[in-house]
Amino acid sequence: MDLLLLTLGFICMIVGVFGSFLPVLPGPSISWIGLVLLYFTNAIAANYWILGITLLITIIISVLDYVIPAKGTKKFGGSSYGIWGTNIGLIIGILAPIPFGFIIGPFVGAFVGELIYSKNHKQAFKAATGSFLGFLASTFMKFLVCMMYLGLFLGIVWQYKLELF
Repeated sequence: MDLLLLTLGFICMIVGVFGSFLPVLPGPSISWIGLVLLYFTNAIAANYWILGITLLITIIISVLDYVIPAKGTKKFGGSSYGIWGTNIGLIIGILAPIPFGFIIGPFVGAFVGELIYSKNHKQAFKAATGSFLGFLASTFMKFLVCMMYLGLFLGIVWQYKLELF
């Protein structure tokens, strides 16, 4: 049973890291579930401080994930069309067989979204830049948190390796 929980927890960690880039997957939340699964094993005693602090971080990051791109877009004069364009562009950029599509897609999507809204190329470019910068900041923040959770997960597994395996 411990090996199953450990495996599921590790899978959650990996999916969480990928989820930090994909807007359809809540990366930090999935990584946090991986930590919870690790503490459900018989070999590791539940540490409610670690689980509570990481849950609080996950909640804060999840809220900021919506606030940061919106603030970036708003600061540069954009609209919700730019935010939607960023997310749609990211999905298309990931699925399209072009190099760096996950970076190019959000910017192009935000630009097209703003063009639909304002019809002004200069304003659309400025707003797309803000939306893109907000997206990059938010994605980097989620990736950093997911990597810290993965490091914590691996550190705990390493510490209890004799009891787990």
